[in-house]
Amino acid sequence: MSEQHDVAAAPGPPLDAPALPGRVVFDQEWRDLVFVHWPVRPRDVEQFMPPGVRVDVWRDGMTYVGLVPFRMRRAGFGPNMPLPYFGSFLEWNVRLYSVDDAGRHGVVFRSLDATRLPVVALANAGGVPYRWARISASRSNGGEVSWQMRRLARRSITSSLRLRVGEPTEPTPLESFLVSRWGMHSTFAGRTIWVPNRHGRWPLYAADIVQLADGLVDAAGVPMAGAPLRALWSPGVRARFSWPQVVPVST
Repeated sequence: MSEQHDVAAAPGPPLDAPALPGRVVFDQEWRDLVFVHWPVRPRDVEQFMPPGVRVDVWRDGMTYVGLVPFRMRRAGFGPNMPLPYFGSFLEWNVRLYSVDDAGRHGVVFRSLDATRLPVVALANAGGVPYRWARISASRSNGGEVSWQMRRLARRSITSSLRLRVGEPTEPTPLESFLVSRWGMHSTFAGRTIWVPNRHGRWPLYAADIVQLADGLVDAAGVPMAGAPLRALWSPGVRARFSWPQVVPVST
């Protein structure tokens, strides 16, 4: 029997992205992306939710933490205006799952590591917790994908991951709940904000974890409550963002 928690589950996110509320202000591609997820007890991550936002809970009473490395490509301001050099880099993030009173299901980032220092500085100024890191990625002819990273900070944190990519797969209901996310909850200038995005459905492939040695989830203060789900790999999607919106906070 599943452990019960005092955080109520909400209806899941839609499988297809809602229309963007306004014009496109950011445009980017996410390529060669990996999803690795572990179950987490909601009470252990409630403190990481911004005001006006709560933990998004699956129907088993658990929430999840995601470890997600990928290649950022052609990022830029406005549609079809990628930045040279600064718009392409490697990124590796740790994310939690959130929902607000308007029913918007998003993610809350505990950390984002990237290989472009100016991007890190600009994102930090906007309240997004980026860190500078060395990250490498490769793929063999046999279908193995390898990722390695080291955060360039006084306290060095590392992560390494090797996967064997299999056949195309349809996501399970739980996997759809985790990957069908159409925005980010964050804080900026003392306010909670929602940053909406839109992209196509993920083309997903089943993947077996060959090797995993991760220090990022622990460094993010997220205690795992079980074994990882099956890993997923995707060749990627194009994502577009519109302006952030303020999330009302009850007093």
